[in-house]
Amino acid sequence: MIQTRPSRLYLPKFDSSPKTIFEYLLARFPQVPCATWRARVSQGLVTLSDGTTLTDESPYRHGIMVFYRKEVPSEPALLQEPVIIYRDAEILVADKPHGMPVTPSGEHVQRALFVHLQKTTGEPGLAPIHRLDRETAGLVLFTIRADSRRHYHQLFAEGKVEREYLAVAHTPASLEGKHWRIENRLASGEPWYRQRIVDGPINAITDIELLDSQSGLGNFRLFPKTGKKHQLRVHMTSIGCPIVGDPFYPEITEKQDGDPPMQLVAYRLAFTDPLTGTRRSFVSKIKPA
Repeated sequence: MIQTRPSRLYLPKFDSSPKTIFEYLLARFPQVPCATWRARVSQGLVTLSDGTTLTDESPYRHGIMVFYRKEVPSEPALLQEPVIIYRDAEILVADKPHGMPVTPSGEHVQRALFVHLQKTTGEPGLAPIHRLDRETAGLVLFTIRADSRRHYHQLFAEGKVEREYLAVAHTPASLEGKHWRIENRLASGEPWYRQRIVDGPINAITDIELLDSQSGLGNFRLFPKTGKKHQLRVHMTSIGCPIVGDPFYPEITEKQDGDPPMQLVAYRLAFTDPLTGTRRSFVSKIKPA
């Protein structure tokens, strides 16, 4: 049994929230069997920041914190090792494979990118500055020293990081144009873990470029100007070109053995280093299939 340090989970606000915290946990961690969560709850191993112990019927409440300890009887083996693209005294840039979470999730604890790199580099203070979906491959920036972390966080907060993604997407014959600038508002949808386009002030902007297309598939470059959850996936679907292998958009589909991973790669990161003033640019070694 693999023991991990206690974890905490903040309950976010949704337009249409799940009815119970237990329901949210099942959807938030689909890799963890329902029986595992029920065992943890029945043993009083899941607690809340208001001092109570979670039950099956505890209502969902935005803003509360859930505390739990992950116990993973066995983890699936790494299918592919992450590759360190760059490392110095302050930062590390790694290529994350498809299917590998950045932080521990479900049955993926020791094999999560964050934990794996802490162990293999011997840097216990290593921490990710941003996240990628588990299904998305590509570049993730980490800081090594805690006292410099806020400077790199600020780069993302102020939109000073150039990000380029590559994607393979379904491309209808009726598709017109090769360049799109998508500007809209994203909010939680149905089910609550998906995103949808809603009315209101713009909070999601993406520039999209079609490089080439053949036999109903196209190669795209994506340049997100903001960083909303599932932004690229929703924006590609909005122009009629859902990303190959996307399990959530345009419809929820169950992955089958042998299905390709979602064909989205965080291909390039570029920024001016806030500590040295040096211009940095990193390129992933991973390409969509």
